[in-house]
Amino acid sequence: MAHDGQDVTNMNQPAILPDLLTLTGAALPAVDLVFERAKESVRAMVTRDGKVSGALVEANQTAAHGLSWLATYAQSLQQMQRWAQALQADGKFGEMEQLLLQIAFGEYLHQIAGGIPMNQGEVVRLQDLGLGWDALSGFQCAEVQTLMAQANSQAARTRLVALMQDQSGATMFGASGLDEELEMIRDQFRRYAQEKVEPNAHDWHLKDELIPIEIIDELAEMGVFGLTIPEEFGGFGLSKASMCVVSEELSRGYIGVGSLGTRSEIAAELIIAGGTDEQKANWLPKLASAEILPTAVFTEPNTGSDLGSLRTRAVKDDNGDYQITGNKTWITHAARTHVMTLLARTDPQTTDHRGLSMFLAEKTPGTDDDPFPTPGMTGGEIEVLGYRGMKEYELGFDGFHVKGENLLGGEEGKGFKQLMETFESARIQTAARAIGVAQSALDIAMQYAQDRKQFGKSLINFPRVSGKLAMMAVEIMIARQLTYFSAWEKDNGHRCDLEAGMAKLLGARVAWAAADNGLQIHGGNGFALEYKISRVLCDARILNIFEGAAEIQAQVIARRLLA
Repeated sequence: MAHDGQDVTNMNQPAILPDLLTLTGAALPAVDLVFERAKESVRAMVTRDGKVSGALVEANQTAAHGLSWLATYAQSLQQMQRWAQALQADGKFGEMEQLLLQIAFGEYLHQIAGGIPMNQGEVVRLQDLGLGWDALSGFQCAEVQTLMAQANSQAARTRLVALMQDQSGATMFGASGLDEELEMIRDQFRRYAQEKVEPNAHDWHLKDELIPIEIIDELAEMGVFGLTIPEEFGGFGLSKASMCVVSEELSRGYIGVGSLGTRSEIAAELIIAGGTDEQKANWLPKLASAEILPTAVFTEPNTGSDLGSLRTRAVKDDNGDYQITGNKTWITHAARTHVMTLLARTDPQTTDHRGLSMFLAEKTPGTDDDPFPTPGMTGGEIEVLGYRGMKEYELGFDGFHVKGENLLGGEEGKGFKQLMETFESARIQTAARAIGVAQSALDIAMQYAQDRKQFGKSLINFPRVSGKLAMMAVEIMIARQLTYFSAWEKDNGHRCDLEAGMAKLLGARVAWAAADNGLQIHGGNGFALEYKISRVLCDARILNIFEGAAEIQAQVIARRLLA
């Protein structure tokens, strides 16, 4: 019997299900069965003469990309289960952690069965993958049915938000599962972001200003730019997991600050993986100390994600040096940096990735009055919605000089392969930035929901408002655990392009959803530039585009899964 449109049975239902870990553990094989059947079905769609056909993958793009999302959900639930089991073993699997796990499984099982949102307007369903309802045979077990019927209940969401209010001011909602050293690093950078970044970020955004050089100097002193560079080259030699924590907390303060270390990370990865001994000895200590700031110069106006078709030319002269001619776009932090990791074509006879080479192209940092003073180089700013703290530029090169000794690895034609070796770390770091942005949205929205009164009570007391906050917290933890797992794989020397791609794919969607829902909680005020959530929304939007657009990311994951 229901009163006032509410289900009394549901309201009286206990928030946490008994034997939760048993239920969630039993659900994983059912999810794996759906995924295996989907992979078999999609592989049949895209196979010709016994091989996966690129043309057929493109023709069946919804199915292929849907498989990537299904794989991401399967891996996400596995990592949430692993996280929960580790916490239970340590005696840290408290009420909040149980609710996060329970709601995650309840929601994602329903989405697997009924449709996974690739974005707001594209939902991939079983029929898109060539499957019928029989693919869900494993979902008929009592454990999955219990989770689907009861795990993501109003009672569970309401209780989770009540606990979140009790822990207001906590660094995060729910234990991360990371070790004590990493949590100490988190606390250090959380305090810095709260003291130096958050009070100023919105002003920097509204005025479209570069992040002050004082911030860069302070981050350099804290080791941000040499975090994962080996100690022998002046870095700290820390893990990719530490990079995740630092990126997450700084991006929570402001994505621009959280992204300052990205270009140093990419440049260092390029040099460590592909540089000569001389290049490592020369460049890595300078990157680690932030004596030099790098920028990544890859994208061109007419190529976008198709890096293999780059047209910028590098012609070798009689002295063994190179002259660069061409145009680049979407170059972040280009004006005040000292060196560019620049991808150009050294073999004019090629039209694909095989003729590309990577250069460590030195330049003079610019000023406001003269942003690009180096001969042979011009640039213009691209005005953008968000992600403003480093600015974006279009660059033109006309006979730009690069010393021959700055050809990465000392060998032509290796540039694309060298760049590919950085993608795992770059996507892990981007996923961490996405988590930080999502957490910022949750921080801002929750505070507003507590403070704002409507109809005689705080917004947070309305079920759909608290429900939004609950789902933000749940999905942030899901994305966080997927990202930490990809970092763990990288730290342990395992190939992790698949896991890193999944973390970036999901993290970007979670950040946008959190920002969008955060703005919705603000109502009309969220649309006003003076409110911080308006900035977070603009910043969140780029995450689905840079470091591999969501569609490209899903395509790459699908090719790996089907290979």
